[in-house]
Amino acid sequence: LLLAALSLSLLACATSRDAAREPVVVAAAGSLAAPLRVALDSFTARTGTRVEMHTAGSVELARRVIELEDVPDVLAVADEEVFPALLRPEHVGWWGVFARNRLVLAVAPKARYAAEIDSTNWWRVAAREGVEVGRSDPALDPAGYRALMALRLGAKAYGDSGIERAVLARSPARDVRPKSADLVALLETGALDYAFVYESSARTAGLRFIPLGARVDLGDDSRAGEYREVTVSIPGKTRGSTVEVHATPIRYALSVPTAAAHFVGGMALANYLLSEDGRRVLQRAGLDTVPPRIEGAAAKRVADSLARVKARP
Repeated sequence: LLLAALSLSLLACATSRDAAREPVVVAAAGSLAAPLRVALDSFTARTGTRVEMHTAGSVELARRVIELEDVPDVLAVADEEVFPALLRPEHVGWWGVFARNRLVLAVAPKARYAAEIDSTNWWRVAAREGVEVGRSDPALDPAGYRALMALRLGAKAYGDSGIERAVLARSPARDVRPKSADLVALLETGALDYAFVYESSARTAGLRFIPLGARVDLGDDSRAGEYREVTVSIPGKTRGSTVEVHATPIRYALSVPTAAAHFVGGMALANYLLSEDGRRVLQRAGLDTVPPRIEGAAAKRVADSLARVKARP
């Protein structure tokens, strides 16, 4: 079934009548919402298949699958580690990495000390009295635990062990949101001065942002070994348990859960998003895509099938 589902012919399997009755359901990380919507519309235009999408923090989406049996047809997350840490092997057999990003500190239009902050002093400015720093919930969203990782990496990079404590003092519970995409509106309205978000999100919103530097921003493949020295605990597979997540270069990944209600349609959509055509659409929509890398028990079969799919001109 897996091999058949990955065939290019599946892009035309559903009739317009079937597509109208049974949409493919996508659950996606909030930071993927804008570029993914463009790609999903492209898929619908090619195949006639309707696609519904809802967004949340990637960890929250995984927990919905585990605890609520809320299983989408395609699950797209902001951290590939979500799949092996929380969903393999009970819920997914493979996942495909397709994009990358980096963490930045986005600046509100009227942020305090906006004229002073830059890449050489961002952690000092963010820790000043009266500053409001937004971040997402690390128990729900990878951007949340990546903010903590960035602060810990910053402590190592700048030789200042107090960075995390000082910046988090300016980021109380009222400034924490379920997913990083929620922070953009708070920056635009001035409720926050700064927020840890992905570069693609800041660019899409037209916000100024401060690069954190390759030693801190989780965007440099050559520093993967340095990043892995930092870990954060997040909720595990079972209630009350935890799992240690290592800092890694930021990679987005997707999969079709084994219990997907519309497995064939989900595989067709996943195939498109991982294809050259699909990644080209995502790239144009502002996401930094990469050649697909397939991981998991079915990795070789999935990768071989994808390699046989020729992109349309």
